[in-house]
Amino acid sequence: MMNQQQAAYDRAITVFSPDGRLYQVEYAREAVKRGTTAVGIKVKDGIVLLVDKRISSRLLESNSIEKIFRIDEHIGVASSGLVGDARSLIDRARIEAQINRISYGEAIDVETLAKKLGDHMQTYTQFGGARPYGTALLIAGVSDGEFRLFETDPSGTLLEYKATGIGTGRPAVMKRFESEYDPDVTVMEAVALGISALHDATEGKFELNTIEIGIVDLESGFKKLPRSEIEALLPKDLLLTEKSDEKAEKKPNSEQTSEQPKIRRNAKKDSSDDSAGSDTSGK
Repeated sequence: MMNQQQAAYDRAITVFSPDGRLYQVEYAREAVKRGTTAVGIKVKDGIVLLVDKRISSRLLESNSIEKIFRIDEHIGVASSGLVGDARSLIDRARIEAQINRISYGEAIDVETLAKKLGDHMQTYTQFGGARPYGTALLIAGVSDGEFRLFETDPSGTLLEYKATGIGTGRPAVMKRFESEYDPDVTVMEAVALGISALHDATEGKFELNTIEIGIVDLESGFKKLPRSEIEALLPKDLLLTEKSDEKAEKKPNSEQTSEQPKIRRNAKKDSSDDSAGSDTSGK
């Protein structure tokens, strides 16, 4: 009976349930919870954004997957959830940043941009014919020498954090931050903390080529780190763990190749003993 009552209220975004819930918004939040883990850490000299891109196939080019985006010279955004929805919001954020430069001759404030995106996302929760955005964003930037880190969710809620995470690994990330976060460390130390948090979120299934890192600082604004720099920042204990996992994966393959010649020799022997054997059976 309860399921039938709930189904009657999740068919439209504009209908509240008797207990005051919008089920479509909650479903959009579930889409974010199933997304890849994204992490944001604000420290004294900058902000770090890290994302686990979760590459599902070895045939996929890892560079083609983008989860951290540059909005303006001083703002970067990390996303989790539906990638298509995130790209739509990223395009809107870039347009808002350029409109502000053209209209006022200056870079847009980080909080102003975050509020504009939050307002836009909220409008899709209050009229029919559309659905909420199935993505959450971490908006990091610097304005007037002050570093700001905001999080938006599909409902349009806007919150400012010192350190946070979104996506499937959020509980593990927040547990790590609650115990180890220090606002007075350097950006490089924050990167190490973020990588450790992602390692916890992935339950040890850690791969260097799936990590994307962006940094906001006073000198260069927002920048994304190349793979060579990311590898240099990777803690040695995690790097050793990754290499040991790769060896463990390759070991069964090597055993299989060592047994393969024996199978071929047996096949050749059987074909020679068979008086009715053909050329194809002997190969």
